[in-house]
Amino acid sequence: MSEGKRWWREAKFGLFIHWGLYALLAGEYNGIRTDNIAEWIMHDLRIPREEYEKLAKDFHPSHFDADKIVRMARDAGMKYVVFTAKHHEGFAMFRSEADRFNAAEATPWGRDPARELREACDRYGLKLCFYYSQAQDWHHPDGIEENVPDEGKDFRKYLDEKCIPQVTELLTNYGEIGLIWFDTPMSMTREQSEELRALVKRLQPDCLISGRIGNGLGDYMTTGDNFIPLLAYPGDFEVPATLNDTWGFNRLDHRWKSPEKLLRNLVKVISRGGNFLLNVGPDAEGVVPEESVKVLSVLGDFLKKNGESIYGTQPVPTYPYDIDWGYFTSRPGKIYIHVFEDLPDVYLLNMANKPGRATLLADGRALELRERVTCEGDHSWRILWPEGGKPREIDTVICVEIQEPQVEFEPIKR
Repeated sequence: MSEGKRWWREAKFGLFIHWGLYALLAGEYNGIRTDNIAEWIMHDLRIPREEYEKLAKDFHPSHFDADKIVRMARDAGMKYVVFTAKHHEGFAMFRSEADRFNAAEATPWGRDPARELREACDRYGLKLCFYYSQAQDWHHPDGIEENVPDEGKDFRKYLDEKCIPQVTELLTNYGEIGLIWFDTPMSMTREQSEELRALVKRLQPDCLISGRIGNGLGDYMTTGDNFIPLLAYPGDFEVPATLNDTWGFNRLDHRWKSPEKLLRNLVKVISRGGNFLLNVGPDAEGVVPEESVKVLSVLGDFLKKNGESIYGTQPVPTYPYDIDWGYFTSRPGKIYIHVFEDLPDVYLLNMANKPGRATLLADGRALELRERVTCEGDHSWRILWPEGGKPREIDTVICVEIQEPQVEFEPIKR
């Protein structure tokens, strides 16, 4: 296994940051509200390139604090940060020699947020990763745009003038990069995707590549936005997810997901063998919305006590019964039972492993585990809560030591 794949499989939980000029519009342009995700406002409301360019003159996020954001991610239990170095709007959130339409040169702010995030990730021990829209670029005349004809465009010129030089800058000017999160390959040919992959691996061999490079050339499968596999998936995958209904900041979107829902989604993804990449969208001042901060704090509190059941774990072979109260994760010699509902006790059938000690993971309290063979011939476990019943937590994790090794869930080798 490569070093890149090893850290990623251990990490499990990362922070996505969608931030660009679209934060200035915050979901509305000339009195018209977008009914789609905020970072697509230029495309959806057909804002002319020349008009959109003018937003750069108003971009001065004086409250952006890379240290604070990365510290927030660390405290939330996240292990890597994926920052939108360039989204489909074409505006680079880093200093770029290839195109002056970037945060360091086209704005009165004049700073390089990618550099500041690099330094903050080094301070707090998180992996820095970059999102880069490799095909869609609504600013470059030869970039691709969804539902806009490609006739008359020279995509090769865009690749040579902007995409390849900027990816090269990201992989040579910002130290070790954990992964490049490519997105929306559109009509890119296999040869073009292979060219981009070869560039990344030549510059940084251990840098992972997201599945959205296209043509099946990613190092792992990237699911659809907010889509979670139904069952354990026999390969590496990552679920990109939002805290509300958008990625970039939208002042009109207050449909925030609850900590209960997000924690359950986190555990669901990990139990099926994947990574969970949870997004925040800073506003025009560079501030992460308070609703996002609060939710991440709850997830961080859970992981401080129960991180052993998340980081570096594996899925278990599919449990044959439909349970709606929780999920399972595992590591050699241990099974973790995540209980979300208020059960009188935990009852499991057809358990093939011989159980040893059972404890509450959060505080180490011993639990009584009764093993027996049912009249149907099934091996069952009944785990009793301590006096007072199930602790009042969103997810109560029971750790059961396994005396007989369980069946390993082997990922597909790529």
